[in-house]
Amino acid sequence: MSNAKTELSLSQTVPASLAGHRLDQAMARMFPEYSRSRLKEWILQGQVLVDGAARKPRDPMGGGELIELTAVAEPAVVSLPEPVELQSVFEDDHLLIINKPSGLVVHPGAGNTRGTLMNGLLYRVPRLVELPRAGIVHRLDKDTSGLLLVAKTLTAHTALVRRLADRAVSRHYIAVCNGALTGGGRIDEPIGRHPVDRRKMAVRESGKPAVTHYRVIRRFRAHTYISVELETGRTHQIRVHMAYRRHPLVGDATYGGRLALPRGASEMLIETLRKFRRQALHAHRLVFAHPVSELPVDVSVDPPADFRQLLEVLGADSDASGA
Repeated sequence: MSNAKTELSLSQTVPASLAGHRLDQAMARMFPEYSRSRLKEWILQGQVLVDGAARKPRDPMGGGELIELTAVAEPAVVSLPEPVELQSVFEDDHLLIINKPSGLVVHPGAGNTRGTLMNGLLYRVPRLVELPRAGIVHRLDKDTSGLLLVAKTLTAHTALVRRLADRAVSRHYIAVCNGALTGGGRIDEPIGRHPVDRRKMAVRESGKPAVTHYRVIRRFRAHTYISVELETGRTHQIRVHMAYRRHPLVGDATYGGRLALPRGASEMLIETLRKFRRQALHAHRLVFAHPVSELPVDVSVDPPADFRQLLEVLGADSDASGA
């Protein structure tokens, strides 16, 4: 377990262009490598001096003031580094993109304190202990496979989190859902915590805005292979939205229903569907501007073997029936 701390000692003069801005707003522009919430916390703790005096986050700046930041950044992550096998598909000094296998938990939690993706990241890049959530920018459910974006510096992490909030990171998925869809569409339904089962999410009027776009790649007899793009990133969003449209993902034990078996389904198809015990969802592609160079980053990865086999068996069934 790491107890590393980072000592900061920074100073900068407020430019005239920020005259009239609040202190926390001005600092967010002047020190973009740190989030506004973290800067505000340092201001409130008295670790920020303006012309030698402590000020409040909302105090207006006139331009020309000297801001001095002296702080100790506590480790953002408290977790054990462990040698977890991780497959990277992109890496430089600022970013790491992992192809996460199905079954790998991302963050340590109750019942999963060891062997998570975060444990593996801390082993591979020890300095990630200084970043929020070890630099992990977004989440994937345990049984969802595919691309996961990790920042290796605080500058990159802050920039990418903001771009996610601004919907400037394109996240593309592929999935197999129950039912033969006639075409693609857009689902714009708010998502919040389930009113009864707190482990689940649900479409609720009081929830947060959530928008999912999907299109048909191939229709099978009782299933559809789709591509999905997230406009927002709510917990379980694709799974909840597709179940709400009565087309839950194949293998989704939380939001799915009974097996969708076409008439005269082969033993191979029945066995494949019964043994597919995780949601048929794969994070296929990430597209965004690099947080430092601003050059485009466009990374994609093929689905794992179980997903490919599912598609093959569904395709063979459709071909055999002439569908």
